[in-house]
Amino acid sequence: MTEIEIGRAKRARRAYSFDDVAIVPSRRTRDPEEVSTAWQIDAYRFELPIVAAPMDSVMSPETAISLGRFGGLGVLNLEGLWTRYEDPTSLLEEVASLDGVDATQRMQQIYAEPIKGQLITERLQEIREAGVTVAGSLSPQRTKEFAKTVVDAGVDMFVIRGTTVSAEHVSSQAEPLNLKEFIYELDVPVIVGGCATYQAALHLMRTGAAGVLVGFGGGAAHTTRTVLGVAVPMASAVADVAAARRDYLDESGGRYVHVIADGSIGRSGDIAKAIACGADAVMVGSPFARASDAPGRGFHWGGEAHHQQLPRGERVRFDTVGTLEEILFGPSRVADGTMNLVGALRRAMATTGYTELKEFQRIEVVVE
Repeated sequence: MTEIEIGRAKRARRAYSFDDVAIVPSRRTRDPEEVSTAWQIDAYRFELPIVAAPMDSVMSPETAISLGRFGGLGVLNLEGLWTRYEDPTSLLEEVASLDGVDATQRMQQIYAEPIKGQLITERLQEIREAGVTVAGSLSPQRTKEFAKTVVDAGVDMFVIRGTTVSAEHVSSQAEPLNLKEFIYELDVPVIVGGCATYQAALHLMRTGAAGVLVGFGGGAAHTTRTVLGVAVPMASAVADVAAARRDYLDESGGRYVHVIADGSIGRSGDIAKAIACGADAVMVGSPFARASDAPGRGFHWGGEAHHQQLPRGERVRFDTVGTLEEILFGPSRVADGTMNLVGALRRAMATTGYTELKEFQRIEVVVE
């Protein structure tokens, strides 16, 4: 791959964001009604390739249940307000009412409340009783501490999500989480990430993960690029990780690891482009923050926003455009790709002649 000279001592390759690429129509078209948006990971089948990000602003037990009934997968943040407080409703209202200057400090105070294992159990059982797939998320730092509680509560799918997660974390302060050993001992499929390079993804796949998150999480609400200088354009990241999936499929003798784009998914076109670049599904945050029934009440934030030592996120304000159902299925009252996400994906696939997601991964794309 051609590299660009940054200076005499540094070279870099060109990488592309979703905004830099476009999907090319093929010689065939289809009716949108003939398109399937279903995907399956391990034993679990979903009608929508949409996973809700484990962020308090978009996922409560109630919204996780709603998304599950619509055919997607809602992932509850097991380090969030719902596992720290019996009823966080008033705190969610307070976060939405804070002035910008005071928001970070007050959120740090609110999230300083300890996580309670009993609440993890209660929240996951509430979702299970609704009859939908149960998924919860922990950071790598908290996984050892609460994993047994999560599994005992009856979780169907376990998500280990951090700004960046590696299979080879090195620490002189404490024994790091051995992902391969940990995943092997669990009885449930594990989705792990984020990562953004071929090599990092290949190593995560070798741990036995059922799925790999591509990106650094946080999306529109994170400032990791500004604070740490760390970022990778998502179109190139997804394509690189998809290549790792292909090579690991050969290496493992046929084991398929799902690639889930987690970042820069702000509008319906980004979902189509992510799958066109090789993703099996997308993890969505900010589009759901626009829902009138979202817990964040028009605001959106992730775990990075209230980090005790180095906040790398913001509480972002979004205009409310409709209910969660309308954002997923329409009808859309706007022309900017923030509503009817599923209808737009169906039309993109139909316009290019594809009826299955795995086929659509092979569509031609161009750099604009």
